[in-house]
Amino acid sequence: MKVAILNYSGSVGKTVTASHLLAPRMHGAQIFAIESTNETAGDLGLDIDMLRGEQFGKLFRDLLAIDDAIVDVGASNIEDFLTAMNRYEGAYEELDYFVLPVINTGKAQRETIKTVAALAGLGVPANRIRVLFNRVEVSIEDEFLAILAYADKTGEFVANPKAAIYENEVFEMLADLRTTIQDVLADDTDYRALLRQEDPAHQARRSHLSNMIALQALAKPVARQMDAAFAALFQQSAPAATEDRP
Repeated sequence: MKVAILNYSGSVGKTVTASHLLAPRMHGAQIFAIESTNETAGDLGLDIDMLRGEQFGKLFRDLLAIDDAIVDVGASNIEDFLTAMNRYEGAYEELDYFVLPVINTGKAQRETIKTVAALAGLGVPANRIRVLFNRVEVSIEDEFLAILAYADKTGEFVANPKAAIYENEVFEMLADLRTTIQDVLADDTDYRALLRQEDPAHQARRSHLSNMIALQALAKPVARQMDAAFAALFQQSAPAATEDRP
């Protein structure tokens, strides 16, 4: 499976989507970061290929040779990326899905609709354009009304309310530590035992150990929620009913 993650809006969770949602569930997929300014999955220790938007030709040739890929397109490069992709007739066929993370601000939702329109204008079929609701606080129906209404009105993309990542402090902690949920789950260190043994005078060390215990406790339920979001994101047909926090 080959998936592009993109949105005209910045800071909507493209790197979170690539690093924490897709990469662990698309085992062995090559990650391409089409980015020039912002954080990428490489900053979290994942192996990536760095390109710029105008280098679509190289990306296109690379995609022809592999079965699984994650293409993380930064907001600063999306215009060049789409323009370059348009030069290659039917180039979007090399990507199975275009995933658009969106958060609940008005600007992000407007920019997401702009991205949908741009993809539809290039001929990308509606079933290949998938919205991922990110940083959901409580209710998708209340927080993302503009997206849901536009999906119902145009039918240009899939907006499955179950394809959602909920607000959680774990993502900020992971970014601070430059690590991923997958790495945290694979870490079998007994941080509780280490904390009990640590000298009370070593406050910085005790704080780090406490943070690792909290991170491990948060990672397991978030990973389960990510499993559900991944399955819903790539469902062949999405239900119309709204899904609130599980």
